[in-house]
Amino acid sequence: MDNRSIAGVVALLLASLLWGTTGTSATFLPHDVSPLAIGASTMGVGGLLLLATAPRMSWAVLRDPRARRWVALGVVGVFAYPLAFYSAMNLAGVAVGNVVALGSGPVFAALYEWLGERHPLSRRWAISTGLAVAGIALLAVGRETSGSTLPSGTLPGVALGLVAGAAYALYTYASSRAIGLGRPSRGVMGSMFGIGAVLLLPVLIATGAPLLQSASSVGITAYLAIGPMFVAYLLFGVGLRTVRSSAATTITLLEPVVATILAVLVVGERLAPPGWVGLALVFAGLAALVTARRAPKDAERP
Repeated sequence: MDNRSIAGVVALLLASLLWGTTGTSATFLPHDVSPLAIGASTMGVGGLLLLATAPRMSWAVLRDPRARRWVALGVVGVFAYPLAFYSAMNLAGVAVGNVVALGSGPVFAALYEWLGERHPLSRRWAISTGLAVAGIALLAVGRETSGSTLPSGTLPGVALGLVAGAAYALYTYASSRAIGLGRPSRGVMGSMFGIGAVLLLPVLIATGAPLLQSASSVGITAYLAIGPMFVAYLLFGVGLRTVRSSAATTITLLEPVVATILAVLVVGERLAPPGWVGLALVFAGLAALVTARRAPKDAERP
C-alpha cells in the first residue's frame, strides 16, 4: 500500500471514530427532540459549513456537467441518510441502528459499483466484508433487552437502518465518481452536502424548535454538526481520493463498533456474548482489508 493509500485509509478511520460518537451524543438531547430534527440539524448545519469553506471549488464542480450529475445523485442520499439514520437509532437503539445502517453500506456500495461500472470485486474484499457484515449481524442480535422479545420499534428501526445504509452508500459512490473525474474532494463535498443541507432546512424549521430549549441542547447539536459532520466529511473526502467506495464503506464499519462500545459504556445498553464475538469479527474484517496491497484508485478505474 503506497503512502497516498495509507493516508486515505487513516482519514477514513478518523472519520469513523467521529461518526461513532453521534448516537451516544444524541442520547443526551431532551426526549422531546425529534430524530428528524437531530438529523436535519446535523447534516444541514454541517453541510452549509462544508459549502462555506470551499464556495469556489463547489461552484466549479456544479458547472461541470459530468460532475453535476453525480452531485445530484449524491444529494438524494445526503437528504435521506440523516433522517433515516437517527430515526433508526431512536426506534431500535444506538447499537442496532448503527450496525444495521453501516453494516449494510458495503453491500449497497458494491451493488452500485457493479451496476454503474460492472466493477469486479476482489476475493479479499468479499472475505473482509463477509467477516465484517457477519460481525455486524452478531452485534445486532447480541444486544440484550430486558424482556424476552425484541422492543416493538426494532423491526421498523432495522428497516430504516437499511434505508440509511442505501443512502450512505449512494452518496459515497456518487462522491467517489465525482472525485474520480478530477474534481477536488472539498468541492465535491461542499456542493453535494451544501445542496443537501438546503433541502433539509424545511425539515429543521418544522421540527427543530426543541433543539433551542437549553444551552446543553445547542452545544450537543453544535458538536454533532461540527465534529461528526463537518470535520468527519472533510476527512471522508480525503479518503475517497484514493480508496474505492466499496472499500471505503467497509473501512468505515469501524463506526458501528465505536458506537456499540460507547452505547455499552456510556448509554448503558447491554451486549450479549454473540455481540462481543461480532466486534472481533468486524475488527478481523477491517484488518484484512486495510492491510491489503492495492493499486492506486485511479489505476482501478475502467
